[in-house]
Amino acid sequence: MVRPSPACIEMIEKLISFDTTSRDSNLALIAWVQGYLKDHGVESELVHDETGKKANLYATLGPAGKPGICLSGHTDVVPIDGQEWHSNPFEVIEKDGKLYGRGACDMKSFVAVSLAYVPEFLKRGVETPIHLAFSYDEEVGCLGVRRLIDTLSTHPSRPALCIVGEPTGMKVVRAHKGKLSFRCHVRGFEAHSSLAPHGVNAVEMSALVIVRLRAMADEKRENGPFDRDFDVPYTTVHTGVVRGGTQLNIVPKDCQFDFEFRHLPADDPKEMFAVIKRYAEDELQPAMRAIAPDAGFTWNQLSMTPGLDSAEDDEAVELAKNLTGANATSKVAFGTEAGLFQKAGIPTVICGPGSIDQAHKPNEFVSLDQVALCEAMMRRLVDRVCRPQR
Repeated sequence: MVRPSPACIEMIEKLISFDTTSRDSNLALIAWVQGYLKDHGVESELVHDETGKKANLYATLGPAGKPGICLSGHTDVVPIDGQEWHSNPFEVIEKDGKLYGRGACDMKSFVAVSLAYVPEFLKRGVETPIHLAFSYDEEVGCLGVRRLIDTLSTHPSRPALCIVGEPTGMKVVRAHKGKLSFRCHVRGFEAHSSLAPHGVNAVEMSALVIVRLRAMADEKRENGPFDRDFDVPYTTVHTGVVRGGTQLNIVPKDCQFDFEFRHLPADDPKEMFAVIKRYAEDELQPAMRAIAPDAGFTWNQLSMTPGLDSAEDDEAVELAKNLTGANATSKVAFGTEAGLFQKAGIPTVICGPGSIDQAHKPNEFVSLDQVALCEAMMRRLVDRVCRPQR
């Protein structure tokens, strides 16, 4: 086993010690990073959310006003609620060649290695700038980075390309699926359960739509379209949350459910949503309104994140292959902020330590081998963008 440097491990420990669950503020972590950079003579900019309780951080190492290479990562993590951890999730535990802690793989280790190498970049003399972009609220729809990318459109130090360090096992990933998600509220009509036909059962109407969503998922699994380069080679449809009813002897008036499309570039998620909406409103709603005129469906979009679809010879992909020594690339089903950078005209690739299999689980970990591979990539990046050593 190759062990990463103490500086990288210490930085991972520091970042994980901040509880940056998406529902809470990330400002304590951001303030610490801002102070760390300032101690090394690097100024940074903050782009806050509308409440002022969360912020993105953007900083440039090297000459200002010149496009360079962006190292991007999110600072928020998913909740630990209901999970059975064997240790404090916000205190790193090293065991059997692994570092355990919330965010260890998703994705504070990449952020930590990037920060740990700030002194080395500066010591060696950066000629091609390194931009650090650390965002908030990625886990709830890639929300924060959108504000940051908006500011970069006219920024004098706009990146020429970007590496997003999500966990890919340090493989070079050039494509991921897009995501479109909705919340549907079904309004029914209450009645005593003994008179169920006189009511409109919002839970049952929701169930019919959910079954239709599942049928769409099955059809995609059977008939595609397919892209075998993806780890899940077809578009998926998933219902993740259902809430409805009050008690068993009341026909439920309200129910809501959340669902998503994780789509290949060949599929149009808006058309898939339109199919579901037509089914609900054309086939189910008339019978509901025959009993209660105000019964029906309300749809609210929760998130829309574009997919990433970079060519094999894209300059960001070529850079990542050179930095890692990879000969091949991959595509993944999970979404990232990379598609938003690409949509803004910044060539982008994904490459970072850890496995997505560990993300969002109790006892999340990153292996020391993976951190060491990320550190090796960072050393090669130092050699690439800094003055040659004499």
